Amino acid sequence: MTTSALDRSDTDGDERDGPATGAMGGSRAFALLLVITGALGLLAAWVITIDKNKILEAKAVGKTFTPGCSLNPIVSCGNIMESEQAHAFGFPNPMLGLVCYGAIIAIGLALLSGARFPRWYWLGMQAGTLFGVGFCTWLQYQSLYVIGSLCLWCCLAWVATIFMFCYVTVQNVRHRFIPVPDGVRRVLLEFHWVVPVLWVGIIGMLILTRWWDFWTGGTA
Repeated sequence: MTTSALDRSDTDGDERDGPATGAMGGSRAFALLLVITGALGLLAAWVITIDKNKILEAKAVGKTFTPGCSLNPIVSCGNIMESEQAHAFGFPNPMLGLVCYGAIIAIGLALLSGARFPRWYWLGMQAGTLFGVGFCTWLQYQSLYVIGSLCLWCCLAWVATIFMFCYVTVQNVRHRFIPVPDGVRRVLLEFHWVVPVLWVGIIGMLILTRWWDFWTGGTA
């Protein structure tokens, strides 16, 4: 059985005989994945923040502003940005993204430079990405079945967060920071790509079926 570069790191030998207890780094591929997914999420949060500010500025002078990603009644970023769900914690959701995705980029860059983090740090990162993917899942439900619109930039952030969460989990399972049966661990390390790809595919199918009539030329 083989593992990919995403699973290997410069600390492979440190955890062969039991749970890892010391500081651990990450492979170059894993670090790059964090940088890339963090950058994509940061880009989405930044664009949404700019468009949200433009909407507010236009309202202040009695005008309207339509974001560039508002393409039709379904793919309408403006509907999402002006919804109650866009301020889930009392402030615009993208502000949270600007901070969190920026932190992920910083961690990825630190790993690329050879940084090693203790177990509590990796578990904290696991908790953070779990919160992120849980929040994104809630937003997906709200977008599809409550608001009834899609935001393309939000979709980009969803995908980035899903891959981020899945590969942080793989990292923690690999180093035994998260204990799982050996059989499950071997399968997860061998087929690490299956869960995120299937996850994103399911979301795509939900979007397709939710507005099937619209996509096929009927009515929304």
